[in-house]
Amino acid sequence: PAVPHLKKQTPEKYYVGIDVGSASVRAALVDGFGTVVAHAEQPIQIWEPQPDHYEQSTGDIWAACCSVTKKVVSGVDTSHIRGVGFDATCSLVVVDKQFQPLAVNREGQNYRNVIMWMDHRAVSQVERINATQHRVLSYVGGVMSVEMQPPKLLWIKENLRESCWEKAGHFFDLPDFLSWKATGVTARSLCTVVCKWTYTSDRGWDDSFWKMIGLEDLVEDKYEKIGNHVLSPGESVGKGLTPEAAKDLSLPEGIAVAASLIDAHAGGLGVIGADVKGHNLPCENQPITSRVAMICGTSSCHMGISEAPIFVPGVWGPYFSAMVPGLWLNEGGQSATGKLIDHVVRGHVAFPELQAKAAASAQSIYTYLNSHLDLIKKSLPVGFLTVDLHVWPDFHGNRSPLTDLTLKGMVVGLTLSQGLDELALIYLATIQAIALGTRHILETMQAAGHHINTLFLCGGLSKNPLFVQMHADITGKLEGKECKPF
Repeated sequence: PAVPHLKKQTPEKYYVGIDVGSASVRAALVDGFGTVVAHAEQPIQIWEPQPDHYEQSTGDIWAACCSVTKKVVSGVDTSHIRGVGFDATCSLVVVDKQFQPLAVNREGQNYRNVIMWMDHRAVSQVERINATQHRVLSYVGGVMSVEMQPPKLLWIKENLRESCWEKAGHFFDLPDFLSWKATGVTARSLCTVVCKWTYTSDRGWDDSFWKMIGLEDLVEDKYEKIGNHVLSPGESVGKGLTPEAAKDLSLPEGIAVAASLIDAHAGGLGVIGADVKGHNLPCENQPITSRVAMICGTSSCHMGISEAPIFVPGVWGPYFSAMVPGLWLNEGGQSATGKLIDHVVRGHVAFPELQAKAAASAQSIYTYLNSHLDLIKKSLPVGFLTVDLHVWPDFHGNRSPLTDLTLKGMVVGLTLSQGLDELALIYLATIQAIALGTRHILETMQAAGHHINTLFLCGGLSKNPLFVQMHADITGKLEGKECKPF
């Protein structure tokens, strides 16, 4: 006889999410309840042919996407997979009219066809763009960043005119390149074009801006090269996976492919709506606009949303519907966080000793450093160890809220000591400096009209308890309310 309490078994639905970060590609297989069933990760290559030039290869990135996807779907019946979505760093991809990679370098190495988000080669171009004081700049905090796409496009036109600019068929944001690669459709996501390319959801492209900065050729071809078909994030692209992409990814053809997101925006969307019932957080029973999502990896982004547009000096946005549909987004950021911590730790003379001791105790270098700080702190809280050691963290310029890419880093309070204790202290001081930078961004957002009481962390650095604790301690109280990591 039938057992009444057993639900009828229905085939499980699955979804594949592919996340392209700066240094690696991750894939997750997620079931219909949002549970991660399987995940995989693979590193990708970064070329640094000269200072401030950072390049990648779409061939290398796509191969990594295929490899991690094959791993996560290997244990399930792929006919139950209902959709695929991509997010990626907002790097600039260049392909020719046949969609073949085009070199973004003077060496003519076509496979290196991506100018990374963190590339700062277009300094003189962005200065000229900002000098125009064009109205579109009011939607990027008043000053465009060297990390956005218009200065990079202008750099290509001025430096690689014959080899790249004139041969180019399409300029993609990396997330949109991936949805094209999967579907054969050149549609762009509203998320990428609004946040990094000056598109607005009500007026679209502004012809006068592109003409004023010297990129009138993009207007003349009706924006064919940078996108004239824009979809909302998550909307279905074309007819789903093409036979070729399906074969590459080991998935059935025709599976729905979602219009993509920039990686930080995917992280923000993933945490900002979290169910907080019973966690005793100040944002419980408060509107979602009281939260800021901080996505902290190689760099950090601080995502705050509002019902009406808020113009925050030095903070990107307001961007309409770029992350949460129907709400305006402001995006603060720090250009080097995980990268800065790595740079400081690996460049220290005691790093080989740290590596050896961490390996001997089967711990990551950061877990080992955190426990070493606990050993030397004695009776005071760990934060007091750096009372006379201070780091100014803008080694790669200041993105928010000072918007000054010429700023450099600084360390005050160095001694002649060279041991592991000193390495641990400068590591701690660097994390504190990053947390103070976050506080500066949050205070600037508050002053402009945001009402923030809770900070939500995700990304690689959120797995580091010291990083989380320092952010909790240093952001402390905003408007008299505790600002806790969740």
